[in-house]
Order: sequence, then C-alpha cells, then structure tokens
Amino acid sequence: MTSKKPAAEISINHDLIETLINEFVPDLSGLPVEYHQAGWDNEIHRVGTDHAVRLPRREAAAKLIDHEHAWLPDLADSLPLPIPAPTHMGKPAFGFPWPWSVVPWLKGIPLAHAPALDADTIMRQLADFLNALHVPAPSDAPANPHRGVALVDKAESVISNIEVCAGEFEKLGITSQQVKDLWIDLIDAPSFGADPMWLHGDLHPLNILVRNGELSAIIDFGDICAGDPATDLAVAWMIFDQEDDRLAFRKILTVDGHSVDVHTWKRARAWALALSLAYLANSADDPTLRRIGATTLLNTLQ
Repeated sequence: MTSKKPAAEISINHDLIETLINEFVPDLSGLPVEYHQAGWDNEIHRVGTDHAVRLPRREAAAKLIDHEHAWLPDLADSLPLPIPAPTHMGKPAFGFPWPWSVVPWLKGIPLAHAPALDADTIMRQLADFLNALHVPAPSDAPANPHRGVALVDKAESVISNIEVCAGEFEKLGITSQQVKDLWIDLIDAPSFGADPMWLHGDLHPLNILVRNGELSAIIDFGDICAGDPATDLAVAWMIFDQEDDRLAFRKILTVDGHSVDVHTWKRARAWALALSLAYLANSADDPTLRRIGATTLLNTLQ
C-alpha cells in the first residue's frame, strides 16, 4: 500500500456551512451542524436530524456534484431504495468555489460495518435496485474515464497496481503471478455491445447502508455515469464470499430487462479484480478499504 486519501484543497468549517445554510437554505437555519465524515472527494456534515450538507473537498470532485445535481432527482423516483438526491443545489458563494448540495440524511450504517445479514435479503434488495438502475441512459448522460469503460482501458492501472500490491499479496498467501494470470484470462471477455446503461459507478460495501437487518439506502453517486453495467455487478465479489451466493445473485439480476449473460458476468469479475487492486493500492490510511480490497481479491481468485 502506498497511497492515502488525497488532501483537501480547501478548508471547510462550521462557520462556512452555517453561512451557506442561513443564506440559501433558510428553512434549515438554526439547526445543529455536526461533522460526519470526509471521503476522497466530499465532506459531509449532518444538519439537524433529517439533512446533510455535501461539499467537494477537491476541485476534481466539483464536476461530480454537478452530475448528482443533474441526474439524481429524476433517478430517485425510479429506484426501490432511497438515494441522496439533492433537495438544494448550492452554487459557489462566500469563498467556497464549487457547487454543493443539501441532501436527505439517510439512516443506516455502511454494510462494511454491519453485522452479517441474511444473504437472500441482500440479494433480493440489491438485485431489485440494480435491475431498476441498469437501463439505457440518455445520450447526454455523463461518461467516466474510470468506470463503465472497456476492460482494455483498465489494463495499465491493473498491471501497475499488481506491482504496487506485491507485499499485500504475500500477506494474503497469494502471488503476483496468480493475479496476473487471472487478469489475462478475464480481460479476454467480449466488450459490452449494447447502449450505455446507467451506473452507480462506485458500488461497494461503504456505499450501501443497512438498517434493521435490511438494506436501507445506496449513497455516494459521485461516479454516476453511463457505460457497461459489469462495473456495478462487481459488487457480487465484494459482499458474497461463497460462489453459490454469487451465482444465485446473478440469476435474479437483469440488464435492461435481460438476464446477465456469461460475458457480462466475466467482465464483472474482471472489474471486481481491478477494483480490489485499486482499493489495496490506495488504503494506506484506511483499514476498512484494505479489508474490502483483500476480501474482494480473494473472492475473485476462487
């Protein structure tokens, strides 16, 4: 592991958030503001009990907020689980240079931190969500150079991450050659040939919320884009350790109403491998991300 979370490019503090709320969302003025977390791209502060403010912490993340503003409100109506569709779409002001959002506070804890859930429950709810999401996207839907693309476009980063993660492989009892051989096999899968589908783009156990033994929401749509749905289907190797569970999940999945064919499933496994390596290579300060990366990698090698 060599990389850590990128540093924030701007200071986000309590006074700034209160000023933005008082000026642009007066209905929320006076409610307590509490820091929640900072990811790679955004910082989240809870406002009262029912809302949160989501602000980019890096310039590179600002355009992702624009994508959420443009697409999430309409998508939310068609999805069976809650998503953080903005209730207010903020613009640069008071020295904050990028767009920002007020979103609903969605209750639950990340699946990555939750007690073990019934596999059938996860399968059913997550399949229902993905089946509703994976439909043809409009022609002006955002593209993403890192998600939903052809596997060949990931080859350089995958090979680089295999080299970076050699020490991690040793700890896991596997070899770089095993990982390379699997990637070489998987990258031969035929490319996605249909119209680009809507994708979440960053579907992993930290972005799936759980409450009362069920999935309660899907969050963090910063990477929303159109492309190959195999990217999202990689989640099967992140949350199901048993091959039988992954195959049962596949049987109830659809892409634009059609069953998931063998080539799409092979590409999904390739994406799971690629993402596991990215998580391992960039988790020097994030033990949860490392655990997700390690678990996913071992599952792809089964």
